[in-house]
Amino acid sequence: MKTTFHDKGAPVYTDQPLLVFHLKPVLDLTDDQLYELCQINRDLLIELNARGELIIMPPTGGETSERNAEITMQLRLWAKRDGTGTTFDSSGGFRLPNGAMRSPDAAWLKKSRLEALSPEQRKKFVPLAPDFLVELRSPTDSLSALYDKMQEYIDNGVQLAWLIDPEVRRIYVYRPQKPVEELRGPETISGDPLLSGFVLNLREIW
Repeated sequence: MKTTFHDKGAPVYTDQPLLVFHLKPVLDLTDDQLYELCQINRDLLIELNARGELIIMPPTGGETSERNAEITMQLRLWAKRDGTGTTFDSSGGFRLPNGAMRSPDAAWLKKSRLEALSPEQRKKFVPLAPDFLVELRSPTDSLSALYDKMQEYIDNGVQLAWLIDPEVRRIYVYRPQKPVEELRGPETISGDPLLSGFVLNLREIW
């Protein structure tokens, strides 16, 4: 969250990232340097955008964290039954083809793609875009920034992405080469055909 001030000194909170560090052209982090930077700052939520800027985000509140845990649990339980892919929580980093490093709130990747990576690649940020992901909007998130991030995911190879806005009970569904679909107040949402048989129970989220 970014803090600005009126002339009288009263803080006004806006829904922007806590800090943005502009690195280029002074510094261009390698994959290993970015990974090590995140490891020595494990208490910070860090992403890197395609412009090479480090984004330090605020931790989420309890309500958002609980909702995110529910989403991750439902996806994980389905994935273990299905067996064709594996899941990642919000601490997992993905290095996208455009150079950005993003950490979606929940993600799923086909095992065939993951198994093509070397053991060393699997230990660090996954150098792939996930096949499916979920972003959960928290009260401090800018909706316009999330729209841009969701489109970035699709442009970099994600096949299905859901942006969930629990405050207004809306879901925005992103797919390659298709218009964004907006769902208002659904009780469930299906991942078919990509995630065959996966249905997210939104009654537990709302």
